[in-house]
Amino acid sequence: MAVIEYFYSAHSAFAYLGSQRFMDIAKAAGRTIVHRPYDLRIGIPGVGSSDTRNRPPNHRAYYFGREIDRWAEYRSAPVMNGIPTHHHNDPALANGMLIAAQDQKLDAGALAHRMLEAHWRDDADLADRPTLTAICKDVGIAAEPLFKSAEVPAVAAVYKANTEEAIARSVFGSPTYFVDGDMFYGQDRLELVERALKQPFKGEWPRK
Repeated sequence: MAVIEYFYSAHSAFAYLGSQRFMDIAKAAGRTIVHRPYDLRIGIPGVGSSDTRNRPPNHRAYYFGREIDRWAEYRSAPVMNGIPTHHHNDPALANGMLIAAQDQKLDAGALAHRMLEAHWRDDADLADRPTLTAICKDVGIAAEPLFKSAEVPAVAAVYKANTEEAIARSVFGSPTYFVDGDMFYGQDRLELVERALKQPFKGEWPRK
């Protein structure tokens, strides 16, 4: 079955806002989602962008305030007021669990969606094991095997490889989708993703 590559992080606001819509689009198109969680802390500067915390206050207020509020309403994806309390905790464990879930042929999509939702709607700490255990329970997945798998060197190697590939392929942030090699950055491009699955756009990426 043909796939859509999905580069994102478990704590990404815009991955959350587009999560359900993306899964619906992929299902309607008969495409499998290949989850590629990666380390935004390395990936964003790796493509020449600045860390979001270093951007001007007016930019942060617009992009991580007004934009989130509007898209949350438009996508019917409730969000908390403001940035989650533990947003800057390391999401490596959560991302590793998603990599392990996909490898074990569990429902990585349901788990990713619940992580994103719990973080941005419920203020969940995605670095906290009891919180992650509860999230796994919500989607019918046993947490302990994923904790163990997420910490093995092979999963860490995949996480590193995803991050390096994101940089090599000019992934500017989360979420980014690849449809047959064509890159779509941002959940606000999902309607273009939907169109590309039915009728590919002219031209190619990267441009030559």
